[in-house]
Amino acid sequence: MFHMKNSLRSGMLAPLALLLLLCAAGVGGYSLIEGWDFLDSLYMTVITLATIGYGETHPLSTPGRIFTIVLILGGIGVMTYIFTSITELLLKGGLGEAIRRFKMQAKLEAMESHYIVCGATRSGLSVCEELSKTGRPFALVVLKEEEVKKFMSRGWCAAGGDASSCAALETAGIKKARGIFCALSNDKDNAFIAITAKGLNQAVKVVTVQNEHNPEMTDKLTRAGADIVINPSHIGGLRMASEMLRPATVKFLDSMLRGQKAGVRFEDMEAGAGAEGRLLGEFKGAAAKGALVVALRNSGNQEYEINPLPAVKLKKGDVLVALGTPEELKALAAALV
Repeated sequence: MFHMKNSLRSGMLAPLALLLLLCAAGVGGYSLIEGWDFLDSLYMTVITLATIGYGETHPLSTPGRIFTIVLILGGIGVMTYIFTSITELLLKGGLGEAIRRFKMQAKLEAMESHYIVCGATRSGLSVCEELSKTGRPFALVVLKEEEVKKFMSRGWCAAGGDASSCAALETAGIKKARGIFCALSNDKDNAFIAITAKGLNQAVKVVTVQNEHNPEMTDKLTRAGADIVINPSHIGGLRMASEMLRPATVKFLDSMLRGQKAGVRFEDMEAGAGAEGRLLGEFKGAAAKGALVVALRNSGNQEYEINPLPAVKLKKGDVLVALGTPEELKALAAALV
């Protein structure tokens, strides 16, 4: 905001300086040609440049009239430039930015059950890309003002400030958020974010990156409030092994996560009251077009049944792991309500 005010101030300096120069020329011209005092010369200059047409202060001589004509013609061009410059500056540098921020703030305030991503690191941006592709509402919290503008231009909701502070998280809607991703490059900063987030919303799910390869740090992040701790180095090692041992499977999963055409995703679906007692075969989608249910977890049980049979009766709270396009997954979620 401070940078925006400085830009607005510096941009208005040149037009205002040109206006003062034009007024000084008018005052000096009337003083030299007509011999008027400062106030009369200033008054005549102002009503001439403003094209008000109140009438001459004193009768003008022929040279005075010629000077007035020149002042009017020059003044019209200069005043047009001044007002155009100021208007353009307000729209692009100040007013336009203020309108965009007002719209973004209104969007943030209206969000609920959304996700907050802290940090524009590689991990953080990867999370944002995935949330954007799958149509999840989210807010990105970054430290620098320039980053806020950058990500706002991409259509993302962005908030500036220290992500470990209550003010920044409240701006991002932490009290109504479903989950928060702590993706900063410093593990201690991620721990502070987890502590602050849990203090503001005990029910929010916290997923954090662990940058240090240290088992003690995993425990510290967990005690700080992280529900899930992700170690990119460990995940990277598993990925390398999978590329060697099961390349076709890895390629298939990559086509889901990164492919622009396929757009297929795995998704968790919770059975609602409307699905109570109904057969899984009504939703499974193996024999008809639709999302495919590949696993089932009964309510109150942490184990998954892989490729459950169509004859299984669903209960409220059962979790279905489904595979399909975003449209197919939305249709399945609506049927399970």
